[in-house]
Amino acid sequence: MDFQLSDDQRALRAGVRELLAGRFGRDRMRAALDGGTGIDRALWRELGEAGFFALRLPETEGGVGLGLPESVLLFEEAGRSLLPGPLIATHLAAGAVKGAAEGETVVAVLDAGQPVGHLGDADGLLVLGPGEARVMTGGALRDVVREAARPLRSLDPFTPLWRVTGPVGPGELLSGGARLRDEGALLAAAEQLGSAARTTEMAVQHAGEREQFGSPIGSFQAVKHLCAGMLVRAELARSAVYAAAVTADRAEIAGAKLLADDAAVRNARDCLQVHGGMGFTWEADVHLHLKRAWLRSGQWLTAAAAEEALAADLC
Repeated sequence: MDFQLSDDQRALRAGVRELLAGRFGRDRMRAALDGGTGIDRALWRELGEAGFFALRLPETEGGVGLGLPESVLLFEEAGRSLLPGPLIATHLAAGAVKGAAEGETVVAVLDAGQPVGHLGDADGLLVLGPGEARVMTGGALRDVVREAARPLRSLDPFTPLWRVTGPVGPGELLSGGARLRDEGALLAAAEQLGSAARTTEMAVQHAGEREQFGSPIGSFQAVKHLCAGMLVRAELARSAVYAAAVTADRAEIAGAKLLADDAAVRNARDCLQVHGGMGFTWEADVHLHLKRAWLRSGQWLTAAAAEEALAADLC
């Protein structure tokens, strides 16, 4: 079986990377940090026009008609660029919430016991239950924000968090709630994979440019080992994420999330070491990848829940 990307898939990935480089490159990212980290509605609509949210909707419903593997490629690129916003929830709710597919609507996600990212900017809410999913919009959502939600301090400066402390209305029931949770976990793993690959590239680039004792630090064995370990973790996670995208198997998704979370967090930490700790200061971007990786590792599927899913599959 051939698991190489097709020409169309490579073109899709290249197109998304070019779009994000032009619309959310490093300069724009830094400007967003300085000027506030709310949802950029113009960029959100541009993503919708490019088919980011409607990628898996049938063409008869105005979508692109592609599958889960192509979605994984998109979200891998989003993870590379640290693109903020509730991308996964909006993507999953594109067929159920009016305007979500076109980027006119922002959909946040409420998972039991987890903070809600970007609730203040949301036009809709994807509510995940034990085996079901519902969507809320309009007045019901405004009631939640006004009466049952409190802002939290967030580790990631690009992800404002809210804690929902009160009851949430019933909303509109969606079919395939368990499937949506699995797909969300896989797309989160894809974002982690993109971040792990990007921090590997950042470490290798810095190791080739930074000199100590008259030589690039990349010539030192200890730095070589760090970079090699980062590459191994990223490529192992890539194999697991891509395979899970093909099979959509729950246990394989759980394994992919575990590996991708580990790769994203550990690669960002090792990248910090290659930078000599400079990533803890504001002039380097490494700390942003680490903070996002920490936050994302607790979303959609935690390590404990993924381990339980893998253990159950062995029984």
